[in-house]
Amino acid sequence: MLEIVGDEPVFRTGLLLAGNVNSVHVRRQLGRWAKAGKVYQLRRGLYALAPPYQQNRPHPFLIANQLVRPSYVSLQSALGYYGLIPEYVPVTISVTSDRPQEVSTPLGEYQFKRVRQDRFFAFNPEDLGDGQSAFIAESEKALLDLVYLRPGGEELPYLRSLRLQNLEGIDTDRLCEIARLFSSPKILRAAENIIQIMGED
Repeated sequence: MLEIVGDEPVFRTGLLLAGNVNSVHVRRQLGRWAKAGKVYQLRRGLYALAPPYQQNRPHPFLIANQLVRPSYVSLQSALGYYGLIPEYVPVTISVTSDRPQEVSTPLGEYQFKRVRQDRFFAFNPEDLGDGQSAFIAESEKALLDLVYLRPGGEELPYLRSLRLQNLEGIDTDRLCEIARLFSSPKILRAAENIIQIMGED
Protein backbone atom coordinates (compact mmCIF):
# COMPACT_ATOMS: atom_id res chain seq x y z
CA MET A 1 0.00 0.00 0.00
CA LEU A 2 2.82 2.42 0.83
CA GLU A 3 4.28 1.92 -2.65
CA ILE A 4 0.91 2.62 -4.29
CA VAL A 5 -0.06 5.60 -2.12
CA GLY A 6 3.43 7.15 -2.13
CA ASP A 7 3.32 10.76 -0.99
CA GLU A 8 -0.41 11.30 -1.67
CA PRO A 9 -1.77 13.23 1.34
CA VAL A 10 -5.17 11.53 1.02
CA PHE A 11 -6.29 8.59 -1.07
CA ARG A 12 -9.44 6.74 -2.03
CA THR A 13 -10.05 3.03 -1.79
CA GLY A 14 -10.23 2.88 -5.59
CA LEU A 15 -6.52 3.65 -5.78
CA LEU A 16 -5.81 0.28 -4.18
CA LEU A 17 -8.32 -1.65 -6.30
CA ALA A 18 -6.57 -1.30 -9.67
CA GLY A 19 -5.48 -4.54 -11.25
CA ASN A 20 -6.10 -8.09 -10.10
CA VAL A 21 -6.94 -7.59 -6.41
CA ASN A 22 -9.64 -8.85 -4.08
CA SER A 23 -11.73 -5.78 -3.23
CA VAL A 24 -13.25 -7.40 -0.14
CA HIS A 25 -9.79 -8.21 1.20
CA VAL A 26 -8.51 -4.69 0.50
CA ARG A 27 -11.43 -3.05 2.31
CA ARG A 28 -11.14 -5.44 5.24
CA GLN A 29 -7.41 -4.74 5.53
CA LEU A 30 -7.98 -0.98 5.42
CA GLY A 31 -10.45 -1.39 8.27
CA ARG A 32 -7.83 -3.27 10.30
CA TRP A 33 -5.18 -0.62 9.63
CA ALA A 34 -7.59 2.15 10.62
CA LYS A 35 -8.34 0.41 13.94
CA ALA A 36 -4.60 -0.05 14.49
CA GLY A 37 -3.96 3.67 13.88
CA LYS A 38 -1.86 3.09 10.77
CA VAL A 39 -4.28 4.97 8.52
CA TYR A 40 -6.95 7.59 9.24
CA GLN A 41 -10.40 6.94 7.82
CA LEU A 42 -11.74 10.39 6.94
CA ARG A 43 -15.02 9.06 5.66
CA ARG A 44 -16.15 5.97 3.79
CA GLY A 45 -13.67 5.29 1.00
CA LEU A 46 -11.36 8.21 1.89
CA TYR A 47 -8.16 7.73 3.90
CA ALA A 48 -4.87 9.34 4.90
CA LEU A 49 -1.72 7.64 6.11
CA ALA A 50 -0.91 8.12 9.79
CA PRO A 51 2.59 8.77 11.19
CA PRO A 52 5.20 7.39 10.82
CA TYR A 53 4.05 6.30 7.35
CA GLN A 54 2.72 9.75 6.44
CA GLN A 55 5.10 11.67 4.18
CA ASN A 56 3.00 14.84 3.86
CA ARG A 57 0.41 15.84 6.46
CA PRO A 58 -2.74 16.66 4.51
CA HIS A 59 -3.79 20.31 4.67
CA PRO A 60 -7.30 20.80 6.14
CA PHE A 61 -8.41 22.61 2.98
CA LEU A 62 -7.34 19.67 0.81
CA ILE A 63 -9.25 17.29 3.08
CA ALA A 64 -12.34 19.53 2.90
CA ASN A 65 -12.28 19.47 -0.91
CA GLN A 66 -12.03 15.68 -0.87
CA LEU A 67 -14.68 15.05 1.80
CA VAL A 68 -17.45 16.67 -0.23
CA ARG A 69 -17.29 17.13 -3.97
CA PRO A 70 -18.02 19.62 -5.36
CA SER A 71 -17.04 22.11 -2.67
CA TYR A 72 -14.68 25.00 -2.04
CA VAL A 73 -13.33 26.53 1.18
CA SER A 74 -15.09 29.80 2.00
CA LEU A 75 -16.58 31.96 4.76
CA GLN A 76 -14.42 32.46 7.88
CA SER A 77 -11.92 29.78 6.83
CA ALA A 78 -11.09 31.56 3.58
CA LEU A 79 -11.19 34.99 5.22
CA GLY A 80 -8.69 33.75 7.82
CA TYR A 81 -6.52 32.27 5.06
CA TYR A 82 -6.38 35.67 3.34
CA GLY A 83 -5.71 37.47 6.63
CA LEU A 84 -8.94 39.47 6.41
CA ILE A 85 -10.15 38.56 9.90
CA PRO A 86 -8.03 38.33 13.06
CA GLU A 87 -9.60 35.20 14.59
CA TYR A 88 -8.24 31.67 14.33
CA VAL A 89 -10.89 29.43 12.77
CA PRO A 90 -10.67 25.90 14.24
CA VAL A 91 -13.34 24.40 11.96
CA THR A 92 -12.81 24.30 8.19
CA ILE A 93 -15.90 25.79 6.56
CA SER A 94 -16.74 25.15 2.91
CA VAL A 95 -19.53 25.83 0.45
CA THR A 96 -21.18 23.15 -1.63
CA SER A 97 -24.07 22.96 -4.07
CA ASP A 98 -24.97 19.64 -2.42
CA ARG A 99 -26.67 19.13 0.95
CA PRO A 100 -25.24 20.88 4.03
CA GLN A 101 -23.45 18.65 6.51
CA GLU A 102 -20.86 18.45 9.26
CA VAL A 103 -18.06 15.87 9.16
CA SER A 104 -15.84 14.93 12.09
CA THR A 105 -12.53 13.24 11.21
CA PRO A 106 -9.36 12.27 13.10
CA LEU A 107 -7.75 15.23 11.34
CA GLY A 108 -10.28 17.94 12.16
CA GLU A 109 -13.84 19.19 12.01
CA TYR A 110 -15.49 20.26 8.76
CA GLN A 111 -18.68 22.14 7.94
CA PHE A 112 -20.32 22.37 4.53
CA LYS A 113 -22.86 25.11 3.84
CA ARG A 114 -25.16 24.93 0.83
CA VAL A 115 -25.66 27.60 -1.82
CA ARG A 116 -27.72 27.34 -4.97
CA GLN A 117 -25.93 26.06 -8.04
CA ASP A 118 -26.11 29.48 -9.73
CA ARG A 119 -24.22 30.97 -6.77
CA PHE A 120 -21.52 28.30 -6.77
CA PHE A 121 -18.71 30.26 -8.45
CA ALA A 122 -15.70 32.56 -7.91
CA PHE A 123 -13.27 30.04 -6.45
CA ASN A 124 -9.82 29.01 -7.65
CA PRO A 125 -7.19 26.36 -6.95
CA GLU A 126 -4.65 27.69 -4.44
CA ASP A 127 -1.18 26.27 -3.78
CA LEU A 128 -0.99 25.12 -0.15
CA GLY A 129 2.62 23.93 -0.27
CA ASP A 130 4.03 20.38 -0.14
CA GLY A 131 2.51 19.72 -3.56
CA GLN A 132 -1.02 20.24 -2.22
CA SER A 133 -3.73 22.52 -3.56
CA ALA A 134 -7.40 23.19 -2.86
CA PHE A 135 -10.26 25.20 -4.25
CA ILE A 136 -10.72 28.35 -2.16
CA ALA A 137 -13.21 31.17 -2.67
CA GLU A 138 -11.88 34.48 -3.91
CA SER A 139 -11.65 36.85 -0.95
CA GLU A 140 -14.63 38.89 -2.13
CA LYS A 141 -16.76 35.76 -2.64
CA ALA A 142 -15.82 34.36 0.78
CA LEU A 143 -17.07 37.56 2.40
CA LEU A 144 -20.28 37.63 0.39
CA ASP A 145 -20.90 33.92 1.02
CA LEU A 146 -20.72 34.68 4.74
CA VAL A 147 -23.18 37.54 4.37
CA TYR A 148 -25.51 35.47 2.21
CA LEU A 149 -25.69 32.57 4.66
CA ARG A 150 -26.16 34.67 7.82
CA PRO A 151 -29.44 36.41 8.66
CA GLY A 152 -28.72 40.13 8.95
CA GLY A 153 -25.23 39.56 7.58
CA GLU A 154 -25.48 42.57 5.30
CA GLU A 155 -26.03 45.03 8.15
CA LEU A 156 -23.26 47.40 9.22
CA PRO A 157 -23.17 46.26 12.89
CA TYR A 158 -22.49 42.65 11.87
CA LEU A 159 -19.95 43.59 9.21
CA ARG A 160 -18.12 45.80 11.72
CA SER A 161 -18.15 42.94 14.25
CA LEU A 162 -15.99 40.93 11.83
CA ARG A 163 -13.14 43.41 12.48
CA LEU A 164 -12.06 43.19 8.86
CA GLN A 165 -8.37 43.92 8.32
CA ASN A 166 -5.88 44.05 5.44
CA LEU A 167 -8.69 45.49 3.34
CA GLU A 168 -6.31 46.12 0.45
CA GLY A 169 -6.92 42.41 -0.20
CA ILE A 170 -10.46 43.21 -1.33
CA ASP A 171 -10.99 44.46 -4.88
CA THR A 172 -14.08 46.70 -4.81
CA ASP A 173 -14.74 46.24 -8.53
CA ARG A 174 -14.67 42.45 -8.15
CA LEU A 175 -16.80 42.71 -4.99
CA CYS A 176 -19.49 44.60 -6.89
CA GLU A 177 -19.27 42.25 -9.85
CA ILE A 178 -19.80 39.18 -7.66
CA ALA A 179 -22.59 40.95 -5.73
CA ARG A 180 -24.46 41.60 -8.99
CA LEU A 181 -24.10 37.94 -9.97
CA PHE A 182 -25.87 36.91 -6.75
CA SER A 183 -28.98 38.75 -8.03
CA SER A 184 -29.89 39.55 -4.42
CA PRO A 185 -30.79 42.96 -2.95
CA LYS A 186 -29.32 41.77 0.37
CA ILE A 187 -25.93 41.11 -1.22
CA LEU A 188 -25.96 44.42 -3.10
CA ARG A 189 -26.59 46.23 0.21
CA ALA A 190 -23.77 44.22 1.78
CA ALA A 191 -21.35 45.28 -0.96
CA GLU A 192 -22.25 48.93 -0.39
CA ASN A 193 -21.74 48.59 3.37
CA ILE A 194 -18.42 46.78 2.94
CA ILE A 195 -17.19 49.57 0.68
CA GLN A 196 -18.32 52.10 3.31
CA ILE A 197 -16.29 50.25 5.97
CA MET A 198 -13.30 50.18 3.65
CA GLY A 199 -13.62 53.95 3.23
CA GLU A 200 -13.73 54.43 6.99
CA ASP A 201 -10.62 52.29 7.38
